Amino acid sequence: MSRSIADLINIAKSNASTERYPTPPEKCVKGAPIQEATTHFVADDKFYVGEWGAEAGCWRVTYTEHEYFRILSGHSVLRDHEGNAVDLRAGDEYCVPAGFEGEWEVIEPTRKTFVIYEP
Repeated sequence: MSRSIADLINIAKSNASTERYPTPPEKCVKGAPIQEATTHFVADDKFYVGEWGAEAGCWRVTYTEHEYFRILSGHSVLRDHEGNAVDLRAGDEYCVPAGFEGEWEVIEPTRKTFVIYEP
């Protein structure tokens, strides 16, 4: 199937809807942050591109997907299950492999772009 310019998605002009949702209480470590996600592109229910944001708080994460992200604003800390941590601020880019377990703590409301592949 051949694609053309008409098939491109300009994320800055996307009219995708934003979903706001509470962090599940059973995952919360601190606070009860509201998260939001806007998914601009999905392919084969395995590949996703979008934007995400969250209020201050901390919750447990278990990645079943591979994710690339770029922090747009705010300050977060990502910790692994052993307590090792990385500070996340605007401009930081990371790839998180499927199987990663730990905690995501939002210190200051954070926004990021993401690309996810769910095997």
